[in-house]
Amino acid sequence: MNRRAFLIAGGVTLAMPPAFAFAANPATVKSNVRAIARALPGRMGVYARTMAPGPPIAVYASTEIFPTASVIKILIMTTAYVRAEATPGALDAEIVFHRSDLIGGSDFLADARDGERFTVRELVVPMITLSDNTAANLLIDHFGIASINAVGRRVGMERTRLARKFLDYAAIVHHNDNVSTPADMARLLYVIERGAREGIPTIVSARHCRAMVAIMLGQTDRDGIPAALPPGTGVANKTGEVDGTRNDVAIVAPYGDSPFVLAIMTADAYDYPAAYAAIHAVTRATFSAASRSYE
Repeated sequence: MNRRAFLIAGGVTLAMPPAFAFAANPATVKSNVRAIARALPGRMGVYARTMAPGPPIAVYASTEIFPTASVIKILIMTTAYVRAEATPGALDAEIVFHRSDLIGGSDFLADARDGERFTVRELVVPMITLSDNTAANLLIDHFGIASINAVGRRVGMERTRLARKFLDYAAIVHHNDNVSTPADMARLLYVIERGAREGIPTIVSARHCRAMVAIMLGQTDRDGIPAALPPGTGVANKTGEVDGTRNDVAIVAPYGDSPFVLAIMTADAYDYPAAYAAIHAVTRATFSAASRSYE
């Protein structure tokens, strides 16, 4: 049973509470987002912007540090495509899987055979769409933490750090955690969408930017940002969850008339229904403002 079905079965509504209602007015969206974030038990950071020049739609605690959970997998994917441009054929490089590599949260590799080989391309897709943790760890080993962080710096992700592999409990005990900010994650998505939309090289070629958008459009976890959008809205997103954290970062309507990037991150937010309600409320507020900004 997925998370949405579980919450509904338990009698929890994911609808936006009346207290989060707002007028579809871009002039007030920032105050709406601030009110939503402050009402959440815990911390929330938000960064939203359209692809057009000008200030962001909404910012709240956007440069504060948050645990990334799995949203940092977008940076690992980007590193794969950066490597592919520097070394033709890098996406077809093979990585050997061993059963000792397997960790929790690895649906794609759960039944893989010891010694089975997978290409980088074959691991990138489930790392994003299924959030396969073992696939992510194999790619971290393949590229190296320093190389992945170097790509983040090239993008302009000033406060982002990949410090450990997934479910590395020894590293967690020593407070080596993967962290980022809503502004940094939105910056990465903006660079990808700009390359894909405008047909220009950004961090990678336009072709590879489009490939990354296509992978994120196949994301299977749709309980956060996508759940709050009108039916049929394309969403290229990546979620992330650890204790007290529910994150979702997305390019909304990447092939539509009014695309925008939205990064929502939380910490110390253990009331998960409230966290999802807040994510949905922020999404609705920013979607309305983004649509108006292109009029």
